[in-house]
Amino acid sequence: MAKTKTNQRRPRPAPHPRARRKPAPKTRRPVGLLIGAALVALGATLWMNRSDAPTTGSAPFVGGDFHSFVAVPDASAALYAGGHEAVSSSSDDGRTWSDVESLQDADAMGWAFLDGSIWVGGHPGLEVSTDGGQSFQSRNDGLPATDIHALGGTGSLLYAASPAAGFLASTDEGTTWEIRNPGVGQSFMGAILVDPADPDRVVAPDMNAGAVETTDGGRTWRVLGGVPAAMWVSWDPTDTDRIVVSATGVAALTDDGGATWTSLDVPADVSIVQIEPDDPNTWYAASWSQDGTVDVSTSTDGGSTWTPL
Repeated sequence: MAKTKTNQRRPRPAPHPRARRKPAPKTRRPVGLLIGAALVALGATLWMNRSDAPTTGSAPFVGGDFHSFVAVPDASAALYAGGHEAVSSSSDDGRTWSDVESLQDADAMGWAFLDGSIWVGGHPGLEVSTDGGQSFQSRNDGLPATDIHALGGTGSLLYAASPAAGFLASTDEGTTWEIRNPGVGQSFMGAILVDPADPDRVVAPDMNAGAVETTDGGRTWRVLGGVPAAMWVSWDPTDTDRIVVSATGVAALTDDGGATWTSLDVPADVSIVQIEPDDPNTWYAASWSQDGTVDVSTSTDGGSTWTPL
């Protein structure tokens, strides 16, 4: 997992202490003010207690916008949540979370897990880790554009989508890039799914069309749909025709590669539904909160029932 630091909320600074002095004769402080002061002191104590090490039920912090939620392949307890200001990671199936120091301000939108490397795409471009997520470094050499809104890959193959350059591909793990289709990908967001059995087959979320698919490595595309404005796609690792597409408050499932769709009952305001890549029955549902954290629920029965973490 990535090098982390504990999520902490900085306690609000205490007011400057006033000099103690005798009250003037016959001066009484209103009872309401005394009670209010006591409550403020109690609140400050409780606020400071939140700065302890992460505990069960702690929430990942991502900042002003929530962009991504991924489960790491071949690491059954590892999760990442990414947003505009921060990235958080969990090593215990989402029960506790910590900040990823080297990905702060990465604006993590898309992720790719290749053989020996972890890739993250966002407004600043690409970040890569070759030490299992202990550290990340910028890798923008050769990119036609550095604003990457969606990312995915398999083996040594990477696909990326940029509002400025369209749909991009690298066959040598990010050393060189080509534009596969300059007219597609501008409205892609988040995950790009690459079929490991057929890397030319790709499914992506399109904010203007729902789920979309290519079978020729990104040169041509067709609309699968599912929801009107897709923010995320995920699929069953044992059956890549079984796809979940999600957007704010809605999600849909197909069992036949997009020919038909069924609406899913998901927790309120959920924008991302992620299937665990090592267990098709374990799903995660994630939604953004006004305080910059992410609410996460989990399902162990393929999305039929949900339990908040």
